[in-house]
Amino acid sequence: MKFGQMFKEYLQRENVSSFHPHNFSHVDYKRLKKLLKICSHQCRNNFTDVNHAGIEEEKDRQNNTVSEVCSYQSCQRCDRMFFSEIMKEASDIAGCFSSRVRHLVHLHCTSGLQRLLLHLFQCFKNDEQALAQEGRMLIGYIIMNAIALKKILKKYDKVHKSVTGMNFKSKLQAEHLEISQSPWLIELVAFYMNFSESNQMVDYKLHIPFTCDLTIVDSEPVLRLVFPGYANLEYNLTCAICLNTVFHPSALSCGHIFCKSCACSAGSVLIFEGLKSASPKMKCPVCREDGVYGNAVRMSELDLLLKRRFKEQWKERLVEEHNEVTKQTKEYWESQTRYITGI
Repeated sequence: MKFGQMFKEYLQRENVSSFHPHNFSHVDYKRLKKLLKICSHQCRNNFTDVNHAGIEEEKDRQNNTVSEVCSYQSCQRCDRMFFSEIMKEASDIAGCFSSRVRHLVHLHCTSGLQRLLLHLFQCFKNDEQALAQEGRMLIGYIIMNAIALKKILKKYDKVHKSVTGMNFKSKLQAEHLEISQSPWLIELVAFYMNFSESNQMVDYKLHIPFTCDLTIVDSEPVLRLVFPGYANLEYNLTCAICLNTVFHPSALSCGHIFCKSCACSAGSVLIFEGLKSASPKMKCPVCREDGVYGNAVRMSELDLLLKRRFKEQWKERLVEEHNEVTKQTKEYWESQTRYITGI
C-alpha cells in the first residue's frame, strides 16, 4: 500500500476515536502532493516553451527524453505556498504534541492530592488504561506525521531536481520543529516502556508498528525507537558533562539532555535554584545556543525508566546529589549571613 493511501486511512480511522485527533494538526499530505503535481506540469510547460527554438531540445522533446520534472531547483510558487504551509504545520504539530505529552506525563507522574485535583479540574478520565491508550495513540500520531513530512520533502526534491527539501528539514531542526529530535518524544517512549514493564499497556493497533528498547552500546545507555522500513531513532543517554548516565535528566530547549546537577553547574546556578533561574545569556554546553535554559524540560518518565533499569547506580547518584545539594545550600546561606551581618 502506498503511503498516501495509508496516511488517508489513518486520518479517517482516527477521526472517529474518542481522543478526537481530528482536532490535532497534521501534515496535509494530499494537498501538498497535489500542489507539487501542478508545479511539475507548469514548470515542464515553461521548460518546453523556453527551449522550443533549440534544435537539440526539440529533438529531445520529440523523443520523449525531456525530463518529466521541474527544471528549476526552486520556483516562486512552491517557495511561497509549499514551505510556508509546511512550516506552519510543523509548528502546530510540535506544539500540539508537546502539550499532549506534557499533560500525559503530568497525570502519570503526579500523585496524591495533586493528581486528584488535576483530574477534577481537567475532566480527564484518569485511569491507567486511558493513559496507556492515549500514549500509544500519540506515538502513532507522531510516527505518521514524521513520515508524511519526510516523504513530501523528498517528493519536492524529486520534482525540482534539488536538495531544497533536505535543506528545509535542516531548517526545521534549527527551529526545534523536527519532532524526532524533541525531548517530548523521548519522554513519550519512556512513558510507553514504563507502562509496558508494568503490564498495563493496552493493545492499540497502529498503521506502522514500532519497537523500542533501552540497551547498552559500548558501555553507554541508548534508547531506541524503530519503525520497521521507515526510520531508526537512537538517543544516547550519557551526559556530555559528567560522562555518566543522565541522572534526574533535564532537556534544554535545544534538545540536548544533561543531568540536572550538571546542567545547573554549566548554567552557573545552584541545584536547588533550578535551571529556569539561569541567565538568558547562558549557552548549551554542546551546541552553544543561548537562551536554552528558560524552557528546560524535566524528564520525569525517562528518570523513572532509568531508576527502574539501573537501581543500584541510581541510588548511588541520589546520595551524591543529596550531599551536593546540602553542601550548596549550606554555603549559600553562610554567604547570605555574611552579607547581611557584614562579618
